[in-house]
Amino acid sequence: MSAFRLAAAQFPVSEPRTWDEVETLLSRWVAEAADEGARLLVFPEYAAMSLAALFDEATRDDLNLQVIALQTLRERYVDLHRRLARTHGVYLLAGSFPWTLDDGRTVNRAWLCAPTGNADFQDKQIMTRFERESWQISGAPTLKVFDTAHGRIAVNLCYDCEFPLLARAQAEAGAELILVPSCTDTPAGYHRVRVGCQARALENQCIVVQSPLVGEAPWSAAVDVNVGAAGVFGPPDRGFPDDGVLALGTMNRAQWLYADIDLAAVAAVRRDGQVFNHRHWPEQVTVPAARLHPL
Repeated sequence: MSAFRLAAAQFPVSEPRTWDEVETLLSRWVAEAADEGARLLVFPEYAAMSLAALFDEATRDDLNLQVIALQTLRERYVDLHRRLARTHGVYLLAGSFPWTLDDGRTVNRAWLCAPTGNADFQDKQIMTRFERESWQISGAPTLKVFDTAHGRIAVNLCYDCEFPLLARAQAEAGAELILVPSCTDTPAGYHRVRVGCQARALENQCIVVQSPLVGEAPWSAAVDVNVGAAGVFGPPDRGFPDDGVLALGTMNRAQWLYADIDLAAVAAVRRDGQVFNHRHWPEQVTVPAARLHPL
């Protein structure tokens, strides 16, 4: 099915006191989007960090203790999203989770859940300064493309979309739609991700979806301030808006952003666009090395 409705969450950071509150909030959000006809739902990067509010004050105050404590909830968290995807018959990208591996490293992992209840994950590839220097989150260099009933979908977690070769590798593996869950604490950070999304849509002549975490959580050292707007972007070419913006949310407001898309438009623009960015990408390997010239 090439045409369908997607929903990108401008999802609010929260301070739940019980697991029931977590489940109620997510169930309400998913039901609302499904009732509006969305078949693919995207939640933001690090949306799972609200779960740290469930722990005692000492854990809430320590980033490393939060990560350790969150491991006790991770299977429950994924199972909830799998159940919601199955119940509502949707594909659902869960808010990413700091996931500790058997070797002791912790990665930033986003699970894509299918209507069947199956799930697979994409780990973030390139860490920001905060993740590296303050949090010791590691990259996990494995890129995936998910073959779904709604086309071939890739995931770039936030900062990843600012590096063109990651999305390009996924596009060459067949990706038509790239999901970009994000978490940024300044307008500049938000715009860096948005510019990355639009650049990736241009280069690969595909559709890119940004879903940001929004709101404030003064209790959290990880997601205390969150700014951004959801967006759905395509190449500024035939079959797409002149600026490539298919939909754009209201800055910092908790909301779903909906867009009706047709991936046949991706195939069409790659086949007969005004330009052929996707097709002409390999020609870059013939570009000679630049040399420094005194002037």
